[in-house]
Amino acid sequence: MRAVLISAALSLVLAFPAPALAQDGEPPAAMPEASPDIVPGPEEPEPPMVLPAPDEELEESPDAFGSAPLPEGDTPEAAEADDAPATPERAIDDLFAELRQEPDEGKARLIASRIERQWRRSGSATIDLLMLRAATAMSEQNSAAARDLLDQALVLAPDYAEAWNRRATLAFTTDEWGKSLADIEQTLLREPRHWGAMMGLATILERTGHKDKALQAYMQVLTVYPALKSAQDAAGRLSDELVGPLL
Repeated sequence: MRAVLISAALSLVLAFPAPALAQDGEPPAAMPEASPDIVPGPEEPEPPMVLPAPDEELEESPDAFGSAPLPEGDTPEAAEADDAPATPERAIDDLFAELRQEPDEGKARLIASRIERQWRRSGSATIDLLMLRAATAMSEQNSAAARDLLDQALVLAPDYAEAWNRRATLAFTTDEWGKSLADIEQTLLREPRHWGAMMGLATILERTGHKDKALQAYMQVLTVYPALKSAQDAAGRLSDELVGPLL
């Protein structure tokens, strides 16, 4: 199942952009089945998923899954008062166009922060409040409460990509990588440019030994956010491992 989920999630990244979803769909189960057409064929079997030993030190990108869950200045009280609608898709597209063209790391980070802030705004004060309370529960390592709050958010707003991304983050932090992959897949269905979800996917692929696919995912991140240093470093490191350094 994990191998199928990896193939499904990676196919979403490589098939960017993804088709739009229906607005009235119900949220799928936590571990959705992948479409048969993306299951690897017998001629190219997937390598087994080998989880690292508990004491194995593994590098984790600080950009995996996006920005910090509870950014400075955002509070539950602010969420209750924030009734402003999310930035229109045209404006988000403009920000992504700027991000793709900005080579300076610091300036790109400012543009990325504007995009992330819009991702966090669901357009509903209730959903925003649930998300902030879930972030607080995650910071207090109360995983059960955080999951319950995120589940509530997804029942109310099944097409809200950031709720799926946050739940993927939660599953990753509790070493439930299969669930994390499933929620990454749902995130990328709704926002195929979500570099945080792509970084999370790449991190899981790398940790489970699928380095060639991890490299593909990191490279896809760089098509969206070329100045993201953690993705640059990871892509360079894996390129050296898989191909060898250029002379």
